[in-house]
Amino acid sequence: MSKPYNNKAWLFVLPVFVLVAISAIIPLMTVVNYSVQDTFGNNVFYWAGTEWFTEVLHSSRFHDALGRNLLFSAIILTIEIPLGICIALTLPKKGIWVPVCLILMALPLLIPWNVVGTIWQVFGRADIGLLGNTLSKLGVDYNYATNVFDAWATIIVMDVWHWTSLVVLLCYAGLVSIPEAYYQAARIDGASKWKVFRYIQLPKIKRVLLIAVLLRFMDSFMIYTEPFVLTGGGPGNSTTFLSIDLVKTAIGQFDLGPAAAMSIIYFLIVLLLSWVFYTVMENYGAEKQDPRVEQD
Repeated sequence: MSKPYNNKAWLFVLPVFVLVAISAIIPLMTVVNYSVQDTFGNNVFYWAGTEWFTEVLHSSRFHDALGRNLLFSAIILTIEIPLGICIALTLPKKGIWVPVCLILMALPLLIPWNVVGTIWQVFGRADIGLLGNTLSKLGVDYNYATNVFDAWATIIVMDVWHWTSLVVLLCYAGLVSIPEAYYQAARIDGASKWKVFRYIQLPKIKRVLLIAVLLRFMDSFMIYTEPFVLTGGGPGNSTTFLSIDLVKTAIGQFDLGPAAAMSIIYFLIVLLLSWVFYTVMENYGAEKQDPRVEQD
C-alpha cells in the first residue's frame, strides 16, 4: 500500500509564494501597465497598445545596446568559464591549504558591485591609479575615459577579476565530489591527464558547469553598476549596455512607456537565451552519459 501524500506540506511554502507575489508579480504587472499606456503625469493614462514595443524594436539605439550586451557576454563566457575550470583543477583537494585557497578565491565575490566599480575607477586613473600610472610610465597611452578599447578592456578585466571566482568555486565543488574510484580506474588504464579531464572530470561537473554558465550569462548580460560607476556608459555610448540605456530612458528622460516596454523585451531576451544555454548543455550532457576512459 502506497504512503498517502501529505498536502499540508504546502502550508510551509505558502508564505514564500505570498512574498514572491508581493515583491515580484505586482511590480511586474505595474511595468506591463506602463508598457501599453502613455502618461503625462498626475496619474492620467492614455492607451498606447503596442506602440512602445514597436518603437523600441525599431530603434537603432536599442539594437546597438543589445549588440554590446551580446558581445560582452560572449567575451566574458569565453574567458571566465575555461579560466575558472583551469584554476579549479589546480587547487589542492586535501590539506591545510584547501580552506586558505577557497577563502582567497571567495574574497572578490564579497565586494559590493558599486565598490568594485569605484576600485577600478581609481585603479585605472593615469595620475594616481596603480594600473594607469604604471602603464603611463611604460609609455602606453591608456585612458578608459576617452578610449573605447581601453574602456572595454578595463570593464572586461574588472568583471573577470570579480566573477571568475564564482566559476572556480562551483567547478571545485563538482571536482571534489568525484569518487576516487574513477581516478584509480584511469590510472590502471594508463589514461593521460587530458583523457581523465575529457572523460571523467568534465562529464561529472556538467551540472555545476551548467549553473556557472547560466549565472555568468545572466549576470554579464544584465550588468549595470560596475560599468556605470567606471565609465558612465562612455566614452560616447561605447559602454552603454541595455541596463544603462534602460535607466537613462526611465529616469533621465522620464519616458516610462518606452522604458517599460524595453524592460519587458530585455527580460524576454534573457529568458530565451538562458533557455537556449540550458537546452544546448543538457543535450550535450545527454550524449556523454556513459564516458569511457580510453588508453593512449
